[in-house]
This record gives sequence, C-alpha cells and structure tokens, in this order.
Amino acid sequence: MDLKAVFFDMDGVLFDSMSNHAKAWCSAFSDLGIEFSAYDAYMREGMTGASTIRDAFTRQLGRDASEEECKRIYKVKSQYFESLPQALPMNHIMDVLRTVKSAGLDIFIVTGSGQLSLLDKLNHYFPDVFHREKMVTAFDVKRGKPDPEPYLMALKKGAYSANQAIVVENAPLGVKSAVSAGIFTVAVNTGILKDEELSGNGAGVVYHDMQELYNELPDIIRKSRREYR
Repeated sequence: MDLKAVFFDMDGVLFDSMSNHAKAWCSAFSDLGIEFSAYDAYMREGMTGASTIRDAFTRQLGRDASEEECKRIYKVKSQYFESLPQALPMNHIMDVLRTVKSAGLDIFIVTGSGQLSLLDKLNHYFPDVFHREKMVTAFDVKRGKPDPEPYLMALKKGAYSANQAIVVENAPLGVKSAVSAGIFTVAVNTGILKDEELSGNGAGVVYHDMQELYNELPDIIRKSRREYR
C-alpha cells in the first residue's frame, strides 16, 4: 500500500446515530403494517432511502414501491428521525480523526445521507476536518451502497488508486461497497450486528468501538507505509 487517504462513513462511524435511524424506519414501516426490525435497519444501512423502501415492499408486499410512495414514506421516516434526541459524535472518533490528520493523510466522507445541512453539522462537531470537495453523499451518486460507485467516486475525487486509501465502515453494505471498489476496509461494529455480517462481506479487520480502532490505527498506518517501501 501507498497510503494517502482515509475514507469515513458517517452514521455509526462519525455519529452515534444508527439507533435513531433504526427507530425511525421501524416506526415508518409499522404505520403501513410492514414488519421491519432494528436488525433489518442495520443490515440495510448505506442503502438510499428509496432502495430501503423498495426492498421492504418487495419482501413484504410482493411488489415495487412507486416513486410517490417512496417520497411519502421517506418523509415520514425523516419526521420520526428529527423527533428523536440529536445523535452526538462517537466516543473517541475525534481521537481517530486527529491521528489521521497528524499522519498527513487526506480525510474523505462517503455517506448515503442526503441531509442538506450535512456540512454544517460536520463543521459544528468537527471544525476544519471535512470539506465539501472531499465528500460523497446521496446527491453525488446514482447507485448507493452496496454498489462500489460511492467509493469509486471518492477515489476519483482524490485522484487516488485503490491501494492509496483505507475505508472505515460499520455496515455490511458499506463494507461490501468499499471492498468491491478494491479498498482495504476496517469495520467498527458500533451497532447490534454480529461480527460475521461485517467480516463476511470482506472487512479486513473488525473492531468493536472507536477506542479499539484508535489504539490500533497508528500501527495500521505504519504497516501500510512500510509495506509500500
């Protein structure tokens, strides 16, 4: 490897927000009589909202959801999400980001979120860490995770090859997306999933919280650079 950049997912990696997303999805689908568990939400993290809704309709109702249904259900989901207490940054994630910055590595965010105020939120909690030109969001891609497009776009934006980046993910579909793009992927299991859901989709290593990643990250960076030399 010739490590130059680290690509971070957002929900469940930067912010402790996945439990809120799971509650919101469960409530929105329950209103329609569709069974959808918190585990289902974690397994589908990284999908676009429309893809999550269409997947649930296909499995439960045996048909696709219309564009109008997707918009209406996602609006309800968003309203539930906004009613919940605001998610705060993950414990020790700032330590992780400082380690990456001090190593002189570029920091990108690759998220399926389409939140319009995303950059303001990131700047509020992580001043001078993330920049718009180094972000890939739902507005930038046609195909969300698990398709490799989001991470391929991050490589393109940074003019990097796959061996010059590492991905930090917490979701099976995000891991699959990054691995399909050819990028070594570190998974941090910050939610309720079994570790096998992450390792089985290609994660090179699975940690269980950000402190564990923080403790190991300097060694990961050193090995990446030493192997290249």
